[in-house]
Amino acid sequence: MLSKLKQKINSDADFAEIVKGSSTAFILRILGIAAGYIFTLIITRGYGAETMGIFSLSFTLLQISSVIGRLGMDTALLRFVAEYSSQSKWEIVKDTYKKAIKLVLPFSFIVAISVFFLSKHMATFVFKKPHLEPYFKIASIGIVPFVLLFIHTESLRGLKKIKEYMLLQQSGVFLTASTLLGIITSLLIIRNQKQLLSKHIPLSVYILSVFIVSTIAYFIWIRTLKLQVKITSFPNDSGQNNQRLSYSQLLNVSIPMLLSSSLALIMGWTDTIMLGILRTEREVGIYNVALRVSMLTSMNLMAINTIAAPKFAEFWGKGNIKGLAKVAQQSTKLIFWTSFPVLLIFLIFPKSILGIFGEEFRTGAIALMILTIGQFVNAASGSVGYILQMTGKQRLFQYIILFASIVNAYLNFILIPQIGIVGAAIASCIAVSIINIIPLFLIKYYYGFFTFPYIKTHLLTRKH
Repeated sequence: MLSKLKQKINSDADFAEIVKGSSTAFILRILGIAAGYIFTLIITRGYGAETMGIFSLSFTLLQISSVIGRLGMDTALLRFVAEYSSQSKWEIVKDTYKKAIKLVLPFSFIVAISVFFLSKHMATFVFKKPHLEPYFKIASIGIVPFVLLFIHTESLRGLKKIKEYMLLQQSGVFLTASTLLGIITSLLIIRNQKQLLSKHIPLSVYILSVFIVSTIAYFIWIRTLKLQVKITSFPNDSGQNNQRLSYSQLLNVSIPMLLSSSLALIMGWTDTIMLGILRTEREVGIYNVALRVSMLTSMNLMAINTIAAPKFAEFWGKGNIKGLAKVAQQSTKLIFWTSFPVLLIFLIFPKSILGIFGEEFRTGAIALMILTIGQFVNAASGSVGYILQMTGKQRLFQYIILFASIVNAYLNFILIPQIGIVGAAIASCIAVSIINIIPLFLIKYYYGFFTFPYIKTHLLTRKH
């Protein structure tokens, strides 16, 4: 089997790029996940489940706000940077980046200011927990740098700078945060100052880490772009000037991606938000740990998507549907066989795995099993969302996520009051299945192939 894999890598340049690129991404992703779990362990062991719940709710607010602040420009830049850089149209790449920044920077400031001043109302009237106000205000401070971090890292990803992308977006913040939080917590414990282990510390450390990594990402992007372009300003090339994207063209692509990203994130965090409204911070903390652990099942999907997404945009830009299908099926096969063992482990030993974070987290075992099944469906379906978005079907994907979000919210509303975190897990599992299975068949309809490689492909075509 290994010899066949090696032969395939040597004979297929696209497959070799996927394997080698995703291998690097996978290693760096593991590093980031390890750092994330260390950060979580420090919180759960040093500060308790309640503090973990507070951090989870604040982190959710930061995530949702930053997605809105990005205006979908991060995914749009991934598509356009990959498409135009593959054609060596560097003038268009640089111009598109500048326009994206001019749109995103002021808008993200408005979002951050709005969240800061609405923190009291959200804490008091939405969550019925006034003590969350200062945490929400701390989270609002990190919105702008978090937005810029994604803008620059997705642009690097479009240039296939996978190491830089993974280190900065997927690993950097948690590596920095876990290091800083570990040092601060250890010093307070060593000096017998446990009373100073404030619930504000983990969130504040995370926001500081976002500032640090976002600044580094900016300088790496600028340096990388200059090396690629080899000039600091555009030449007066009339051919490429005519091909530059206008602000309206950029927004026409990014806004549907914003809606898709917003809905996907809101759907992913609806369970956490509704648990925060309907249950205690402790339950939020336990559920969030189970959710984070379950995502290990689809970790390889994230790693392979890192290199596969720009490849999809590249093939689409060249009109090569056969190449797109080949890469999609090859990557899905890799994802399936590397996810399956994780699925089995989590289904057999859920209590033991959650017990690592503390005895009180063992109660999330059933939720972990259900969430793991949902994540396996996500992984086994392949990169269906990225294929639709990288091939101009971003509005269609937006409608799918909207439908799944409505289903998710309804199920959470019905199930959480009855069965708590298990209900949230069921709702999440069903919603995740919807946003993967429907695109699976739509890709077959539009492009003639299934991403799952074991289903025979009869026709390859390009429908608009």
